[in-house]
Amino acid sequence: MRTMSACWLLLSMPRISEISNDFSESLIHKIGAQAQELGAINLAQALPDAEVPAALKKRAVSAINANRNQLADLRGLPALREAVAYRYEQAYELRLDPHDHITITNGATEAMLAALLAVVDPGDEVIVFEPTNPNYRPQILMARGVPVYVPLDESNGSFDPRTLANAFSEKTAAIIVCNPNVPLGKVFGRDELETIAQLCVRHDAVAIADEAYEYFTYGGRPHICLGAIADFRDRSIVITSCSKSYMATGWRVGCAVGSMQLSKAFRRCHEFIAGPAPTPFQEAAAAAFRADSSYYQALLELFERKRVLLAEVLNNVGLKCSLPEGAWYVSADMSSFDYKDAAAFCVYLLKDVGVAAVPYGAFYHGAARRQTKVRFSFSRSERIIEDAGKRLSRML
Repeated sequence: MRTMSACWLLLSMPRISEISNDFSESLIHKIGAQAQELGAINLAQALPDAEVPAALKKRAVSAINANRNQLADLRGLPALREAVAYRYEQAYELRLDPHDHITITNGATEAMLAALLAVVDPGDEVIVFEPTNPNYRPQILMARGVPVYVPLDESNGSFDPRTLANAFSEKTAAIIVCNPNVPLGKVFGRDELETIAQLCVRHDAVAIADEAYEYFTYGGRPHICLGAIADFRDRSIVITSCSKSYMATGWRVGCAVGSMQLSKAFRRCHEFIAGPAPTPFQEAAAAAFRADSSYYQALLELFERKRVLLAEVLNNVGLKCSLPEGAWYVSADMSSFDYKDAAAFCVYLLKDVGVAAVPYGAFYHGAARRQTKVRFSFSRSERIIEDAGKRLSRML
């Protein structure tokens, strides 16, 4: 298994001209900025209105007042790594060594880049399911990797095992598994994850699991941690963060879990990308990761209500959609409206209706096919979702 040989890439990053056209995430941020300028309701971005738990805010403030403001251990505060180990054992019966297996990062985004740099050499291939998080393609290119796309069925999020197997080759270094998937909300089952694991073992590849939405799976569907798949722990890097589970998107505290070998490679890249995560927020996160099951259940119930509410709002105005299995997004079909594609429809929504959404083209690497789907986030409060519904009803 290849690790760490790509770390020199930090000194030899690709020219911005090579990757600037692939920064699709900038479209989402642009839509968010325009929504603010125009006074539109922003359902394009994941911006939770729910407050960070009071105890966690108090913990962060106390850390600042106690002058816990200097750089922490590169690996992360020991108390936080121990809390992460505790949570993974409680949730997944996955026993981790806080010293060797856990690294605290500046959010999940930095963790993904460090993971790719740790395992990808120039010209290596990285398999990505599509539609996909727009961050992944630029990050693969920054690691001098080559993205290889495997389609997910937009109706149910499934993949064809034969298509996936054919995507693997002697050049495959890694596969990225976003679970629950963004933007589809697909939650991968055990059989699917075991198929991925078997292919990685066969082709000497690493699976990088983005599990930031792990506590947001609906209808009783369980989340299965990729790192907990039997006989696969040495070939996976599992990434999560405080952003979604604790409503702290601005704290930029994430973590990566991997074997000792993978963690050593990962930490060398992490050191030169961003270094230690903010110390006071790590102090608070140490308490967050020890939250009991009642906290996660209450959070899930809140987002379950908002999921159903947004789907009802969209269906009532002719934007046909179904309930996602996980994450914070509902995808709706706009083909019944007289617009050439989803991008043009989103411009209309933003400027004339006052609601911001994301065209599905942002989640694909090419624009060859006509996209008729639009993504909305139900991360906002129920009141704001209802207000968005009133604005959307003007379309009728």
